[in-house]
Amino acid sequence: QVQLVESGGGLVQAGGSLRLSCAASGSIIRINTMGWYRQAPGNPRELVATITSGGSTGYTDSVKGRFTISRDNAKNTVTLQMNSLKPEDTAVYYCNAALTAWSNAPKEFDVWGQGTQVTVSS
Repeated sequence: QVQLVESGGGLVQAGGSLRLSCAASGSIIRINTMGWYRQAPGNPRELVATITSGGSTGYTDSVKGRFTISRDNAKNTVTLQMNSLKPEDTAVYYCNAALTAWSNAPKEFDVWGQGTQVTVSS
C-alpha cells in the first residue's frame, strides 16, 4: 500500500514556528511533484506549497517569505518549515504526492496523507 504520513502539527502562538514532515512509503517507483495543502473548517482545500523532483518550488502568496518547502529524495520525505505563523494559518495540513507506483504494472497516482492539525493562537 502506498501511503503518506504527516507529522509535526501542533499548537503554537502567533509568530512562532512549526516544521511539518511527510513520509511516503510503499511500492514507489518515482515521486514526481510533492506538495502541501491546507483546509480550515468551512473552507476549500488550498494549495500551500509544491516542490518538483528537480527541486523547483512554488508558494501561495499568503505564505511567501514565511514557509519553506524541501524534500529528501533518498528518504522519500517532504518538509514544510513554517515561520512567523499567523492565526489565519490555522488548518489541517495535508501532504500530497504525484507519483509512479507498482499496481500490477507501473501506474500514476495522486496520493494524500491523513492530515496534521496546525493551530496558531493570537
